[in-house]
Amino acid sequence: MVQAYVLIQTHSGRASEVAATIAQIEGVTSSEAVTGPYDVVVSATADDVDALGQLVVTKIQPVEGIDRTLTCPVVKI
Repeated sequence: MVQAYVLIQTHSGRASEVAATIAQIEGVTSSEAVTGPYDVVVSATADDVDALGQLVVTKIQPVEGIDRTLTCPVVKI
């Protein structure tokens, strides 16, 4: 199992809408609108890195209102 945080920049004024839409996607464990350089922070899980990539590229990035994403996989050190 792979866990990651996806940091999202949205179009101005769209953070709450984007966060709510993403929260409904399978594999997303939380989706919150935040302040700062990113507008939405998402926690997601997938079976492996490839599945995580598929989740981000095919399910999260196409959400209307997203400008940019940055995926940060969790590491166990």
